[in-house]
Amino acid sequence: MAKPNLSQFYSLNIAVLTVSDSRTSQNDSSGDLLTELLQGAGHQLISRAVQVNQKHQLRAVLSQWIASSDIQVILINGGTGYAAGNCTIEALTPLLDTCVPGFGELFRSISLANIGSAALQSGALAGMANGTLVFAMPGSGNACRLAMQQLILPQLDSTTGPCNFVAHVKNSPSKACPIDNRKA
Repeated sequence: MAKPNLSQFYSLNIAVLTVSDSRTSQNDSSGDLLTELLQGAGHQLISRAVQVNQKHQLRAVLSQWIASSDIQVILINGGTGYAAGNCTIEALTPLLDTCVPGFGELFRSISLANIGSAALQSGALAGMANGTLVFAMPGSGNACRLAMQQLILPQLDSTTGPCNFVAHVKNSPSKACPIDNRKA
């Protein structure tokens, strides 16, 4: 797998999935935040959906996105905690080819400073499936902002060294010409 040129930024194609029994496309503030942050970082929003906490419906959406040749990264918010009915982790885990354990570990560690021992209840998870990088994080705006700014966006930036995930996603842009969509 080619290593990305650490002096060039490569825009990635990203899908956002909000898992909630109460949010809709009209009031999905965490999905709005993720979209704003990913686009502000120079990436492209390819697809976005709001889905209820129903394991098989979640798997159907995720499977379709993972199979898509256009989607390189999936950002999931919501349904990751120990609340009754949450099923994001159970829906996602069987679809992953490999896990990225460091994401959940680091997210909980960073969250500890903000929310104390409640960080234990976060099921934050990341992994790869069919060359698609998938991140699952809590649905609160603060959790989404924390995950994106401190962990996810730096790893989706090919200029981050010594390593990042850009070369590992399907149709890696590191093999093509760089496209810099970041706002000046």
